[in-house]
Amino acid sequence: MDDRIHEHARVLVDWSARVERGDNVVMSVAEDAHELAVAVAEALGERGTTLQTVYDSDEVSRAYLTAHDGDFEENPSHELALLEETDVYLRLGGGRNTAAGSDIPRETRQAYSRSRQAAREARMDTDWVSTIHPTRSLAQQAGMSYETYCDFVYDAILRDWESLAGEMAQLKTLLDAGSEVRIESDRTDITMSIEGRTAVNSCASVAYDSHNLPSGEVFTAPYDTEGEVFFDVPMTIDGTRLQDVWLAFEDGEVVDFSAGQGEDTLAGILDTDPGARRLGELGIGMNRGIDRFTDNILFDEKMGDTVHLAVGRAYDACLPADESGNESAVHVDMISDMSEESTLSIDGEPVQRNGTFRWEDGFDAERI
Repeated sequence: MDDRIHEHARVLVDWSARVERGDNVVMSVAEDAHELAVAVAEALGERGTTLQTVYDSDEVSRAYLTAHDGDFEENPSHELALLEETDVYLRLGGGRNTAAGSDIPRETRQAYSRSRQAAREARMDTDWVSTIHPTRSLAQQAGMSYETYCDFVYDAILRDWESLAGEMAQLKTLLDAGSEVRIESDRTDITMSIEGRTAVNSCASVAYDSHNLPSGEVFTAPYDTEGEVFFDVPMTIDGTRLQDVWLAFEDGEVVDFSAGQGEDTLAGILDTDPGARRLGELGIGMNRGIDRFTDNILFDEKMGDTVHLAVGRAYDACLPADESGNESAVHVDMISDMSEESTLSIDGEPVQRNGTFRWEDGFDAERI
């Protein structure tokens, strides 16, 4: 076994999930994440946890959903019972076919997502972390050889996370003190309020309210969105290619949209429920270890020189204690490349221009 797999497991268990002796741990394992699961199980055994492993297969899910009549039980009690007794939930991604669910009917997918909302909330109440094991299907999707893709994944995951957390804290401080964010680039001019929100320094650890490995972004929960935004980074959502997405907002809600590819899928996402037409997240990528787009949101949204907006559910970590924020059964991220002819401003002051932050060498203080 590649030594980096064991190192990945240690980062996941120690830095990311902060697993302690006696924790009840659920480990969800995708079809081709077996080697990482073995390494993580060993680390969890050394710490004296109680482990329950579940199988997460896109092909199994497809078989179930395409055969079902669509009348799903609301919030099944057996699933809730497991999650309500769970301290740590680890999701190890890495399937065999990235398009396995592409032919699941949209209505079925929406109904299933709505039926599992309470279970999803229960999982979010755990110390959950999602990571990915490099697989040949993911390498193919990224357009890389398997060996090159493994190097890419581990360069993104095996970082000096403590040092990166210190750098990202600068952006968190600016967002926490700010009232409005504006993003300007080709086909994008959008403003959103962030007053009263708390930004998350997402450095791959639950200690920072961060739940992805790799991570490397600072995100918050915007509202009162106005303007239009163009997402030029292609992505695969629900097994369908989505490309050149354009959204127009008025009074915080999507009022018009288009996509060069995957427009039906986009429409289905936005029609899931009322909250699916409002923003739940503004995220700003800062992981310079991710140096190319791979058609995988776990990596692409963390890449330096990008911002992403998510329609749907807002994360509680960004919200005041007495506020629920935007609620939805979905949370779908879409990405814009900010490396050229772009500006991100907070309260009228440029913070990032052409992908470079104002504390980095090469920042251009002049307007685009």
